[in-house]
Amino acid sequence: MKNKFLKFCFIAVIGFSSCTQDDLQSDEIVISESQKNPLTAQEIVTQIDQSFAKKGSFKWNEANDHLLWSALKNGHSICSIGFGDTKNDFDRSKSNRAVEYQNSILDIIRKYEGKETPKFLLGSDPYLNQIDVIIENQETVIALRKNKFIRYVEPSDFRYFDYKNQNQRSDSGSSSGCGYSTETIGTGDYTTIAPNAKLPWAFPKHNIQNAWTYSTGQGVTIGVVDTGASTNNSLLNGSFNNGYSSGRTVQRFGVYVDSIWPWSTGTDGVDDKCGHGTSMSSVATAPRNDKGQPLGVAYNANLIAYRAAANVVVEGYHEHNGVKNAFTGLANNSNVKIISMSMGHIISIGKIEDGIKYAYSKGKLIFCAGGTSTSFTSFVGVIFPAWMGETVAVTGIKEASTYQACDVCHTGGKIDFTIMMQRTSGKSVPVNSYYDAGGDYVGGSSVATATTAGIAALVWAKNPGWNRDQVLNKMRQTSHLYPNKHAEFGYGMPNALLAVQ
Repeated sequence: MKNKFLKFCFIAVIGFSSCTQDDLQSDEIVISESQKNPLTAQEIVTQIDQSFAKKGSFKWNEANDHLLWSALKNGHSICSIGFGDTKNDFDRSKSNRAVEYQNSILDIIRKYEGKETPKFLLGSDPYLNQIDVIIENQETVIALRKNKFIRYVEPSDFRYFDYKNQNQRSDSGSSSGCGYSTETIGTGDYTTIAPNAKLPWAFPKHNIQNAWTYSTGQGVTIGVVDTGASTNNSLLNGSFNNGYSSGRTVQRFGVYVDSIWPWSTGTDGVDDKCGHGTSMSSVATAPRNDKGQPLGVAYNANLIAYRAAANVVVEGYHEHNGVKNAFTGLANNSNVKIISMSMGHIISIGKIEDGIKYAYSKGKLIFCAGGTSTSFTSFVGVIFPAWMGETVAVTGIKEASTYQACDVCHTGGKIDFTIMMQRTSGKSVPVNSYYDAGGDYVGGSSVATATTAGIAALVWAKNPGWNRDQVLNKMRQTSHLYPNKHAEFGYGMPNALLAVQ
């Protein structure tokens, strides 16, 4: 009996040792000699471009481990990690295993990086199943991506456009959408209406001025995720309730950190330092004023303007975080019904996807720009995040009897609505300028998006008991091409008057 017991123990020990050895072998990561050194930034850009040429898109979750690690090494080693049981397990408050998964991720990083958590953890999002870390070793990337609870592992500071165009930075004036210019609005591009406001030529094309008989956006709050709103223009500040606009509020939040250091947390304030966000806030909500300046579509709607990025190219760690935080902030504000974002990128960004899904889960109606061509983006169709299922993609068209994309506007199957925003003269839509008592012109899918968000506010104010889907369906059903959806222009031009009747 004793011998049998000893024999059993011996077998058990051998079996245990064997299992332990197997586990150790499964943890062993072998990297071939050809992949021990990271690719150069230009080599990474080439592979991304090849993906666009072959498939029309590029996604980090489709990249191999070596390419992903190389991008990290060329992006200050900053990594964004999303986790959860499924691709839609993004809400930390609804995830039963969020703490467990995050701790497992930190354990893996500690093991393969040989560092304690404070040395590599940059941040843990309070609302999303997402963290930011510093990862130096390729083995860490490989180990993380083996786990089924990892939704994505992405470089958060690889600046594709900077590397693609070494001699022309992505934040240059020619590509960023920024500008402080003030331009005299041509007399043929507006009509003066009471009490002394400029009605932009594009508004009548969508029956917006006739819709005001039924709704002016009162009681609806629009959140604009952009570069902020100017504190130098009184119509977006103390005179927000000027003229026929009354009883509404304007708020500003700054969530963009203007720093090259990933650990920096202090934002650069709420003021627009680009000009683009001011234009978007203006076309959506500028007051029906007595100052002789352009008014907005929903001139009695409330405005919340977020400074979320430096310009319209959402590229870089602090830009990604700024946009993500703007969406979670607006999501958690029960007063907000509509979100308008006229920025984007040609590559998807996991943490921003999570932020948008979070806002969508809170019932927000989200409009995003389909894309405005620059030297950087003319080779792609509808951009991120407008291609997401949770967003409504908008683009711009020319003033014509037939549908023609504006000179710089992207089109494609993801587009829902189009706004006429480019005249035969080449002029675009009049808006308030960055500075007080001045006007300017702004175009592209950006102004088209903010215009559509304003129309949505008119519809929702007319039907305050409706939900997001009812508002969106009404807009679709009263658009020019409905019930057909065009392959490039969606349901076409929305008719604001029909949408509010």
